[in-house]
Formats: sequence, C-alpha cells, structure tokens
Amino acid sequence: MLRVLAVDDEKPLLEELLYLLRSDPRVGAAVGASDATEALRRITLAVESGPDGADGLDVVFLDIHMAGLTGLDIARLLAGFSSPPLIVFVTAHEGFAVQAFDLKAVDYVLKPVRPERLAEAVRRVCALLGHDREPAAAPPAPGSARRPAPPGAPVAAAAVAAPATGAERAAEQIAVELGGVTRFVAIADIAYVEAQGDYARLHTREGSHLVRIPLSTLEERWAARGFVRIHRRHLVALDRIDELRLDAGTTSVRVGAAELQVSRRHARELRDLLMRKATG
Repeated sequence: MLRVLAVDDEKPLLEELLYLLRSDPRVGAAVGASDATEALRRITLAVESGPDGADGLDVVFLDIHMAGLTGLDIARLLAGFSSPPLIVFVTAHEGFAVQAFDLKAVDYVLKPVRPERLAEAVRRVCALLGHDREPAAAPPAPGSARRPAPPGAPVAAAAVAAPATGAERAAEQIAVELGGVTRFVAIADIAYVEAQGDYARLHTREGSHLVRIPLSTLEERWAARGFVRIHRRHLVALDRIDELRLDAGTTSVRVGAAELQVSRRHARELRDLLMRKATG
C-alpha cells in the first residue's frame, strides 16, 4: 500500500486530490501539505525515518506553481537525498514537462485532474516500486511498502550493493509526449538517436519519439548504457549495430533497416569498440 504526500497551495484542489488518492485501494495513507515549507518538513521527516519508518513516504504528488518555492525547486532539493520518495507532478501548466522529467518525475498529470488519469499515475508508481506484482496471499505489512523488484525487472547498476529505489528504476526510462499523453520508453528499447536541433528523435523498433533534449546531453547520460556517438547527428546503442561497412574510405553502420554514416573522427573508436565487443 502506498504512502502518499499531496502538495498544493490551493486548498480546494488539495482536498479534491486527497479525496481521489484516498479512494484508490492501492493507497494506504495520503496526507496533504498546503505550502512548500510544510511539504519539505514532511519529506525531511520521511527521509530521516527511512523507507520502512513510521513517517516514510513512497511518492509525492506535487504542484508546480506555489508561493515561495515551486514544485520544481522542491524536486531539485529532493535530488540531493540518497533515497527520496518518487515524484508525480500535478499542474495546470503543460510547459514544464521536460524540466519535470529531467528531474526524474514518474508522471506529469494535468489539472483539472481526471480520476482515471490519476489512477494511471498511481499505477506507474506501483509498477516502479514493484507493488503491482505483490502476491495476493501476502499483503504488505504496515510500514513495509517498499519491496525489491521482481525477478527479471530492470535494476540500476547501484542495486548490486542494495535494492534499487523507485527513482533509479525511473532512470531506466525516458518520458515522451504525444498529443498531451505522456508515455515511458525503456532506454533498452532505443536503437539509435538522431539530432534535430535542440531536440532528439528516439528510434525504436515500434517507431520514433521526439524529446526536447540535446543529443550531447543524451550522449553524456547514456554512455554507461552502451550508447556511442558515431556522427554529430547520431548516437547509437552499440549492441544494436548489425553491420559495420567500409566503402571507398567511408564508414557506415546498419541498425535494423537504417544505414547511418560514421564520421571520420568517430570511425576508429567505433571499430575498436566493436572489435572488443566481438572478442569479449
């Protein structure tokens, strides 16, 4: 059962949000805060208490526009904690989605909040925390809402030493917007990325998605996940390269049905990486 904090400085909206959250059977406890100061006090108590403590929190449903600190400010502060609760932004403004997902938000719900849309946000939180696969015969005991991910679930590298937090699992996905709907694409499903100005187009087997993130930023973030720069316009997942082609002094790679040019400055490094991969 989820332990939830809802934050909104408009009390009628806060009460409505709390009503909807408490009506969801997956939510065990939902408390509210009507300003950033109260929110930070409760979150600090939760972090100090630990995930299994009496004041623990699993997720914060957070408004963006508030007096004093904004929801984005609070999220930036939370990023400094070692095991912060997950964040779902609930806002009337569409223009902050990119910043929100850069801060590892699980979801971005627009006001007025529709019950079915809020239920989807709760589902995503439960999925990240592993609650959606809890066995029916063994309901979680009070104060033990966080569980390890089920076998086979994606886990961040840090989980070798300790169970991955929900925020770490969220980092294995990237949020994309299409027609006002937020989808989450697994980074492992992305074959290559194409630069389009200040945007990047993510190519998967099912199609492509445009995100407002520069290619250079994704190159830095995803280097540890096996993505390599092959051209000023392309970033490629190394294990998705099917062929390396050399023709009259030019180098290209085949990634599925796409043939991508490799620039001279990246050609030797790419060949070395593929050779090391092939020889183990």
